[in-house]
Amino acid sequence: MNAVAPGWIATPMSRRARDDEERYARITARIPLGRWGAADDVARAIGFLVSDDASYVTGTILNVDGGYSVG
Repeated sequence: MNAVAPGWIATPMSRRARDDEERYARITARIPLGRWGAADDVARAIGFLVSDDASYVTGTILNVDGGYSVG
């Protein structure tokens, strides 16, 4: 079994954080890629995990967070 751990993704659920200019800037500054993720970023990671390309990948948590978790 694998899992995906998304970081700060621009979705309706994160709207309040993105609308708060100070909070948005603080979060964005900590993301090494310099931007919030999009739903497509997470979808592509999931697509990889369910594809034959990941047939020997198991027991992993894939961070999809632009590097936030290492920053």
